[in-house]
Order: sequence, then C-alpha cells, then structure tokens
Amino acid sequence: MKLIVIPLLLFLGTAPMGAGDVETPNKILPYPIHVHDMPNGLRVVTVPYESPGIATFYIIVRAGSRDETEPGKSGFAHFFEHMMFRGTEKYPKERYNEILKSIGASANANTSNDRTVYHMTGNAEMLEKMFELEADRFMNLKYSIQDFKVEAGAVKGEYTKNFANPYMQLYEKVRATAFTKHTYGHTTMGFFEDIVDMPNQYEYSLQFFDRFYRPEYSTILVVGDVTPEKVNALAEKYFGSWKRGNYTTKVTPEPPQTETRYVHLQVPNFPPLVGLSFKGPAFSDKTLDMPALDVLSLLLFSEKSELFKKLVLEERKVRSLWGGAQDSRDPYLFDIQASVVDASDLQYVKDEIMKAIEKAQKEPVDPEELKKVVSNLKYRFAMDMDSPDAIAGALSNYIWITGDPEALNRTYANYEKVTPEDIMRVASKYLVTTGLTISTISPDEKGGVK
Repeated sequence: MKLIVIPLLLFLGTAPMGAGDVETPNKILPYPIHVHDMPNGLRVVTVPYESPGIATFYIIVRAGSRDETEPGKSGFAHFFEHMMFRGTEKYPKERYNEILKSIGASANANTSNDRTVYHMTGNAEMLEKMFELEADRFMNLKYSIQDFKVEAGAVKGEYTKNFANPYMQLYEKVRATAFTKHTYGHTTMGFFEDIVDMPNQYEYSLQFFDRFYRPEYSTILVVGDVTPEKVNALAEKYFGSWKRGNYTTKVTPEPPQTETRYVHLQVPNFPPLVGLSFKGPAFSDKTLDMPALDVLSLLLFSEKSELFKKLVLEERKVRSLWGGAQDSRDPYLFDIQASVVDASDLQYVKDEIMKAIEKAQKEPVDPEELKKVVSNLKYRFAMDMDSPDAIAGALSNYIWITGDPEALNRTYANYEKVTPEDIMRVASKYLVTTGLTISTISPDEKGGVK
C-alpha cells in the first residue's frame, strides 16, 4: 500500500494476470482493468473511466535506485528522470514542450527506490500523439557528452539544494546505517561522491539506459476516456518494434541485523527529532504482514491514537508524530518519527513510543476499533479515486512492485482479513530492537537516546 502518512524526512512478485478485463463489485477499484501483454514483453494496462475528453498516460519503468548495484554508480535512475526530458533528434526539448502545450497535456516524472514513473495528462483525442512522443524518447533517446555533463551538473545542484535540509541529511544517514549490503543503503539521489563523479560516467550512462529502458521492464498505463482496443492498437503501432533486452538486476540481500544502530545529527537552532526505523517486510499481497503493519501504524500514530493525544495534545512535548511502512520490492523500513519541542525530552518520547509498541505486542486491539480503522482506511482510498490521474497513480504503485495492477484490489481485500492477533504478531515480529536504527537531531554533540 502507499504510505499511510508522509514522513518528514521525505517531505518532501506475483504471477501476471492474463489478458482481458476484470470487474467485480467487491473490489476497491470498481472499474475494469484491461491487460494486454505484447510479444516484446511490454505490458499495456487500460482503465476506462468516465472523464470526458481527458486521459492520463503513464509509463512505469521497474528500475530505481535499488537497481544501482555497481560501486560508484549510484544516482543514475534519478539522472534519467532528468535526461528523458532533454529531447530527441525528432522531437528536441523545445519542440516536445510545444507539442505538449498544443495538445493540452502536462508531463512529469519521479523516481524512487524501485521504479521511475513518467506521466502526462491531456486531451484524450490526442492520445495517439502522446504515444508517438513517448515511444520516440523511450526508443530513440540520444545525447551528447556535453548534454550529459550539463544534466549531471544539474543533478549535483539538486543534491546540494535538497541535502542542505537536516531532515534529508538524516534520511541519508539512516539509509546508510540501516543497510550495509543492500542497495537501499543509498537514497534515490545517490551517494554524493558518485554524483560528483557522474560527469565522468558518460559511457556507463549509455549502458544503464540500454539495460533498463526496455519493454520487459516497462508498463504502459492509460486511464480515462479511452477504450482498450484503441490503447492496445496504439501500443502495438508505436512500441511494437521496441527490442527486448537481456539484463537482470542482481541485488545483494541485506544480512539480518542483530543489534540497535544509532545515527545522530547535531544541528543548533533546529527542531529536535527522534526517529525509530525498524526492518520491515517486502511487499506481498499473499500475506497479511504489510496490511497489518499499515493498520498498526494508524492505531498507534494517527491523530486519533492514544499516543498522539498524550504527547502532542496533552503534554505538548511533541509537535508532530507519524509512523508507517513503505511498499518495496525487498525488505525495507517501518519508520516512526516525532518532532520534539525540547531536546531534553528526546529519551522520554522514544520511551513512550516503545511502550506503545510493547503494548501492541502484548494486548490485542479491540475488534470494533480495528474494524473502524480498516473501514476508514478503505473509505479514504475510495474517495480519492476521483480522477484519471489519481487512479493511475494508485495502480502504478502496485504495477512497479508486482507487475500486476490487480494487486491493488487483492491488497485492499486483505485489510478486511487482518485480526487483532495479526496486529500483535507483526508488532512482535518486526518492531524489535535487534532490527532498529535510532536517529536523532538535536543541538547536542550526541543524541543522548538509548
């Protein structure tokens, strides 16, 4: 599932489904999902949605910072998020932007641990032009060494700007501390020393693009005033000649953590913060671990929780409190953060969080309270599905994790299956000190939190 809450630090596989359409009233997404698999490995997903004249076009590339496995080569997934907008011989950057404006479309992209997503929303009658533009840059991207160096410099500038923020500095340190072998140890931006050296990595950039910008790594998703017949025909016309690659990422698994780790950032005149990052599970729609953790995060850290009321509303020792797990292809983190009013209360706040966790491990939640939380969680999601872009964004989350858009419906069905015993089980399994990294920000030289 998507993050239940947005962390301060970020501010900021299942078996493939067969071709055809699926529509069941009990599914959280009450629209048919049409899937078409092309011979070259490209998957095409269409969701007709009543949005007269509007269509959203996504290309999900299942490659992110997780796939940057070679030492010294981090940051390239994010780099191509930039580079893909520099244009091609047929459609240079200025011409690309002019056409987007002429068809009433807007385009953007973003990168995370496990994927890079390119998306545009515009006039459904101009869907063929969207296909033509995207096929051209995905199949024909070319850039000079000079263009490469300019964009690499822009990436360095973005890193410098973002990591001037203490939250981002701490986020980077937590990742590097929590993961010693897995590529989740570096952020999407990459290690700074790699970014500094990036202008010298032109040949490697060509190799990276050749590896991952291939049909077997990609899914086209179109939502809105469209038909699957038209979408599939356009996909075959414009992407049918896209050649399949032969590269497979080999990510080193993270070894088990055996003791608590610590990260501290000394920053004067900045709000103190304490974070608890536990090793969590990889996403799966075949188990209840992730749904149970999602529900647990709402029970413990939402604005209606006992802990929030005590620390934020009654004692006023905490400015904000949140907690949650992020969906990921490999085991990642269950993060909890509290922005604290006074640095002298960091230890107290950490202890109160641990007490709430220990209670969740030993005492079953009231079944009626659990039912209310699940009902609210599903209701909020359903109410958000009110535009082609919102639907495409939600589906893309499950496409990049599993390759299968139906994982969305299976996941939300799993929330109904979560029991009080499941909550206790996942709290005891994952929220343990041997898998914990404690992070702090304070004016002191040391964090002072045990």
